[in-house]
Amino acid sequence: MTLIKSISGIRGTIGGKVEDNLTPIDTVKFAAAYGTWIKSQRNKENYKVVVGRDARISGEMIQNLVMNTLVGMGIHVVDLGLSTTPTVEVAVPMEHADGGIILTASHNPKQWNALKLLNAKGEFLDGEEGKKILNIASSDAMRFAEVDELGKITKNEAYIDLHIDEVLDLPLVNKSAIEAANFKVVVDGVNSTGGIAIPLLLERLGVHAVKLYCDPTGHFPHNPEPLKEHLGDLAKAVVKENADFGIVVDPDVDRLAFMDETGEMFGEEYTLVACADYVLSKNPGNTVSNMSSTRALRDVTEKHGGSYEASAVGEVNVVALMKKNNVVIGGEGNGGIIYPELHYGRDALVGVALFLSLLAEKKLKVSELRATYPNYFMSKKKIQLTPELDVDGILSTMEQNYSHEKLTTIDGVKIDFADSWVHLRKSNTEPIIRIYTEAPSQDQADNLADRFIAEIKAVANI
Repeated sequence: MTLIKSISGIRGTIGGKVEDNLTPIDTVKFAAAYGTWIKSQRNKENYKVVVGRDARISGEMIQNLVMNTLVGMGIHVVDLGLSTTPTVEVAVPMEHADGGIILTASHNPKQWNALKLLNAKGEFLDGEEGKKILNIASSDAMRFAEVDELGKITKNEAYIDLHIDEVLDLPLVNKSAIEAANFKVVVDGVNSTGGIAIPLLLERLGVHAVKLYCDPTGHFPHNPEPLKEHLGDLAKAVVKENADFGIVVDPDVDRLAFMDETGEMFGEEYTLVACADYVLSKNPGNTVSNMSSTRALRDVTEKHGGSYEASAVGEVNVVALMKKNNVVIGGEGNGGIIYPELHYGRDALVGVALFLSLLAEKKLKVSELRATYPNYFMSKKKIQLTPELDVDGILSTMEQNYSHEKLTTIDGVKIDFADSWVHLRKSNTEPIIRIYTEAPSQDQADNLADRFIAEIKAVANI
């Protein structure tokens, strides 16, 4: 199961057979379905779509297929080349475009790629829109343009700089305090486009950036998911360079994690907690994150007099609840910061700027800042799926087994215990069941996760 079609796009491994992998034929078909959907939104003379990609090895091939498919449908394309997910999101409304496509498989390994689809606001499509595109693709209901009506491709590689301009113009980004702090930071760009964007941002803020894996070759030097077990080289570099802290992003730069000055992880979950703490101290209000995110955001929000609510997992679900609750900041515990003052999308660049502002104003070391927040520990584990497993049945059994506890079932099964929780859900992006837990210590969180893995395997007879 290496081709995953979902409401948020199409994702798969490169090579192999049509319909089983992300082949050129699958890529063209899905791009054409998206183009057909774009043209169904409004009847107009000219349509425009923004396209950008991370540095994956397959990126240039996939981008050329996507862009030329759109051209064949009579849609004009703005080619951002190497870019980031949030940069494409910012570019769509700035270009007055009808939509955008980001070619990235986010934190997945290098053999994966994906088409992530945006609407005219530069936001991910909702479930209803995504289903329409899936239906178009399965019915072959695509119509291409006559020769005199073909689209054109225009290159614009200025958008990372324009995105940085927008971040620096935010009132809460304290440029003078950051510059005065004279920070030294090691950046792990996982040899993708974060290695371009993050050092440029730091340079503009007067921060000395030490580059680690910032060459955008697409050859990831380690597993690209920004978790502690993958970041030994960053830990060594932070200590060796006597840096104030380390920054790591995923390949498309919508996830952000920090490492303190001793080479210890600040905690991926605490990226949003720290940025929210800073924003709420200046502009009190409400917050939202997803059900798999730390309780610490709720604690920090309530400290500043706001209210917190959790959404189903998935950026589109977080954004929908953020809009409904009129929140000032939100995101996901995987290091995804969504700051509506700029745009409704996870954005590592805005996260870096807000975190630096907080650090510069508080005049604390990163380890000292971390000590000011409630201490929760998470375990994030997974079980690989096989096609014959009845995942919905497994989750239903787990729900019945824990019906006496506080349950939430809007997205898988979340069980809230007095001082801990476990969230079991089928991934939208990989053939796995995710088991996330949180508890007062790492051992307790790990043990809770292992306990539920054993229970799931017993239910599934695996």
